Amino acid sequence: MKVATSTRAPRGLTGPLSALALAVLAVLAVLMSAGAPRATAATTDPTSVSAIAASLRESPVYVDPEASGELSRADADALRQRIEAADKPLFIAVLPADQPTENLFTDLRTATGVTGLYAIRLGDRFDARADSSVLPRTAVQNLVAGVRGETDASSQLTDFTDRALADMGGSAPASWSSSGGGDGISSTALITAGAVLVAGGAGAYALVRRTRRRRAEERRAALDRLRVVVDEDITAFGEELDRLDFHPAEAGADDAMRADYERALDAYEEAKSLIAAATRPEDVRAVTQALEDGRFSLAQLAARRERRPLPERRPPCFFDPRHGPSATDATWTPPGGTTREVPVCAADATRLADGRDPVIREVDSDYGRRPYWEAGPAYGPWAGGYFGGGILPGLLVGTMLGSLMATPSYAADYGTGYGDFGGYQGGDVSGADFDPGDFGGGFGDGGGGDFGGGGGGDFGGGF
Repeated sequence: MKVATSTRAPRGLTGPLSALALAVLAVLAVLMSAGAPRATAATTDPTSVSAIAASLRESPVYVDPEASGELSRADADALRQRIEAADKPLFIAVLPADQPTENLFTDLRTATGVTGLYAIRLGDRFDARADSSVLPRTAVQNLVAGVRGETDASSQLTDFTDRALADMGGSAPASWSSSGGGDGISSTALITAGAVLVAGGAGAYALVRRTRRRRAEERRAALDRLRVVVDEDITAFGEELDRLDFHPAEAGADDAMRADYERALDAYEEAKSLIAAATRPEDVRAVTQALEDGRFSLAQLAARRERRPLPERRPPCFFDPRHGPSATDATWTPPGGTTREVPVCAADATRLADGRDPVIREVDSDYGRRPYWEAGPAYGPWAGGYFGGGILPGLLVGTMLGSLMATPSYAADYGTGYGDFGGYQGGDVSGADFDPGDFGGGFGDGGGGDFGGGGGGDFGGGF
């Protein structure tokens, strides 16, 4: 009997739900017509890098037949499901102990051609490498060191996977979702799965809408909180303009002074206009960038009027950008944190040298008044405008804001562009176009440098 078909959505499904139903039906039709599942790449040498890479392009976990005693199929499937559910470009290979290690990571990354984090268990030894856009080298080293003492392959790889998925950026390569399974799928199972997907579409869509509304409300609240801080900054800058008391026609004024003053005024007006038009937290970055430019113009103007050497372009004072351009760098250790050098104004440099606390910019947070670097994620765009050029990660390392900004979820909510904190691109197909420094060296040093500690590429060094 001929069955009539129609492209009309089922009654009661509109908009995205209609699209979901049609998409599911289309996928089912393609899968059912495809017959047998796609075969994985065949090779006579499963230990070759090309064979490993071909497998990893289809699935995140590869276990060499000669190393099957290290990781069972059930454990490998559990790892695969963890990684695919997290949608992260994590690649795991379990290889025999006699696998050649010279340039192993570099060759594997080249052959796979996908940006990501690559972890290899070789016999009873373990190491990893990553594209820096996915996970910084120091983070890879820390992750490897954290699991290196574990002898059981399943426990070690599971621990590494759980920790890595929480820290790394990027998305899984599209080839994983397009590859077929190894055992085939019945038409009945496909139809049943499709029916479940369509039936659950309404609930899933409602959940997505609630999540989007909640995130939109959080972003609006973050922007409202930022407006208060930015208004304070703009007001302070306007007061600096007034205190300067410069008149373009005053005695001794020249074209350079007038140009400095005009740039400062333009920055003041631009900052007011930008914050009035801001609709997202990340829009605030342009506001504080304008204020930083304006303060530098004022510093130049003051130097010209006083016949002093022009100041060099430096970032603003780390402790409070309203202090103006920094005069020097000073060593500072936050409570419970690591020591780092930060740009400081002359007054704060003197305070630190005398063993006193600097004058720190505190802002409202969920925990009361706190230094801006401990006040929550919304202040990332605000700080990013003041401290551009990639210096922000080093200044904020170990702080609450620094930890938040290092996650890809932060970039999704508050934007990127703060140096090494943003721009995760894991899962992209780049072929051989990647930084070999991220993957170079031998095997065994914990995520960077030579694996063998000068041992010609063997696994010995560092274990």
